[in-house]
Amino acid sequence: MKDIKTLSLDLETYSDVDLGKCGAYRYAESPSFEVLLLGYAINGGDVQVIDLALGEIVPEEILNALVDDNITKWAFNASFERVCLSYWLRKHYPDKFNSYSIPEDSVKGYLNPSSWRCCMIWSAYMGLPLSLEGVGTVLKLGEQKLKEGKDLIKYFCVPCKPTKVNGGRTRNLPVHDMEKWSLFKKYNIRDVEVEQAVKKRLESYPVPEFVWDEYHLDQEINDRGILLDMGVVKNAIIFDEKSKEELTAAMKELTNLDNPNSVVQVKQWLCDNGVETESLGKKDVAALIKTSPEDQRDVLLLRQQLAKSSVKKYQSMQNTVCLDGRARGMFQYYGASRSGRWAGRHIQLQNLPQNHIPDLEDARSLVKLGDYDAVKLLYEDVPDTLSQLIRTAFVPRSGYKFIVCDFSAIEARVLSFLAGEQWRLDVFESNGDIYCASASAMFHVPVEKHGVNSHLRQKGKIAELALGYGGSVGALKAMGALEMGLTEDELQPLVDSWRASNPKITKLWWDVDKNVKEAVRLRTHAKTHGINFYYHKGMLFIELPSGRRLSYVKPKIEQNQFGGESVTYEGTGNTKKWERIESYGPKFTENIVQAISRDILAYAMKTLRHCFICGHVHDELIIECSMDVSLKAVCEQMGRTPPWIKGLALRADGYETMFYKKD
Repeated sequence: MKDIKTLSLDLETYSDVDLGKCGAYRYAESPSFEVLLLGYAINGGDVQVIDLALGEIVPEEILNALVDDNITKWAFNASFERVCLSYWLRKHYPDKFNSYSIPEDSVKGYLNPSSWRCCMIWSAYMGLPLSLEGVGTVLKLGEQKLKEGKDLIKYFCVPCKPTKVNGGRTRNLPVHDMEKWSLFKKYNIRDVEVEQAVKKRLESYPVPEFVWDEYHLDQEINDRGILLDMGVVKNAIIFDEKSKEELTAAMKELTNLDNPNSVVQVKQWLCDNGVETESLGKKDVAALIKTSPEDQRDVLLLRQQLAKSSVKKYQSMQNTVCLDGRARGMFQYYGASRSGRWAGRHIQLQNLPQNHIPDLEDARSLVKLGDYDAVKLLYEDVPDTLSQLIRTAFVPRSGYKFIVCDFSAIEARVLSFLAGEQWRLDVFESNGDIYCASASAMFHVPVEKHGVNSHLRQKGKIAELALGYGGSVGALKAMGALEMGLTEDELQPLVDSWRASNPKITKLWWDVDKNVKEAVRLRTHAKTHGINFYYHKGMLFIELPSGRRLSYVKPKIEQNQFGGESVTYEGTGNTKKWERIESYGPKFTENIVQAISRDILAYAMKTLRHCFICGHVHDELIIECSMDVSLKAVCEQMGRTPPWIKGLALRADGYETMFYKKD
């Protein structure tokens, strides 16, 4: 036993639950779940496969290694293997299974993540794809993932449709096609081999230990999950169905259309009634409502309500909820490779609609009670009300409360600190309002939120949000400047005055640009504003104050569309494909600022790891805690400045609540 130091793993599994829709936790707790094949390699040696589906037994030393926190387990997307093995061990070897944390914590059903490492996270840290196939292709590995894998998984790992040909069975077993089964075992072995090849290729770029510690904390938060009020969730789905039926009937009555949900039919009806439009997108419909005659406006308002897709969030909640009422696996560590920020999975807490209903608790109570008529009577727009109530479906367990705490203007603070834009730092130091201060600097008059020149604050706000990373007129428009009442003629002067009042931030963009180009062109080290840039073995690295590095694959300098020079690198682009991406100073600055902001959040998560953190969104933490926990103490601990960025003034504000909401 003592000679096992590392174990590389890959599982092939079966469940009647849809993994893509429901996530690994719900998938593995299904009574139908089983492990079919367990591929493993000890200390990087030859790969063995245990055929559990055909009755082979896992050797004692491997079982012991799985639960030994001193032995490092490796897998690609290791959370899947760890979660599946947690359920499998609890069912088949309950005497061997042990968990972590304290009995009150809802992570008790899972193996301790502290001895697990993930090749996918290593790939993401290096700016590589998040799929084993993608990494193998980019690294040009000799051993590549077998292409037949998808078909084999479809055959053995998910239910099949009963047909006359297959004798009406709902599942394919090894005995139904031993040739395919033999190939499936080869596929399992190959996956472990490719994972080992990825590790070998990346071993000269190790992931720092503190990043693995963040990953383990992330896994703990995913294991803990967040409780759902399924009464609210189920009724919201029923209400949405009822509302859609009524809206569709009302729309049919007004238009005589066969299918009022059809974009083509609605566009044609509008055209026949004197309203021309290229699109029925959210912004287009909102704009048309303001200008259209009454009859057409009524149809557009109905269209707007019918197009609300927020009920999908409730359906995701229903799909992912575990038997104990908690949704797990909501956060993807290193989901955004350019900055290393987290990404949302399944319910997607990262993009929940905001709530503006003043009597949110009353509306929530009516949905929970199932009183559709009252919701319709009091709130009129049922889809919009359900949309605003999505956050409130997340609740603390009995006897606990939520503390929701977030950083105040974190990116603006980091950007100002890096650039040394002193007037902005003074605003943050004195807990001032950056939007008012920005408007004041731009228009050379005092601006107060609810006082003198308060109308200018909105211009300050939109300039702050759109222009910090080199944005211009297009960025202002994308941020909704025209919808907020600004005119086309005001936009360029707004850009000019923001840049004029922030000369050090503007200088930061181009200093970053110069240093990135120097590092790539001369294959050397460069440094500006406390940030290191260097080229090493076909990679550009940007080293952050925390010690974490941002990685850009195969950078080079190429001519851009304006005849100047830009740095390009390989990465996953907007098309979700691996391609060359062009970048420049302000964009690299955005990566750096967002990455440092993310590191500050990770530092706060470590500071507060003794609390039950059950969710986080961008710059906000959701903590499930007992009633006597002090909000002030949590805000103070969250707002502590990390030792690696001394002098940065941070502030965290929070509130207590019995259901999640935007305060």
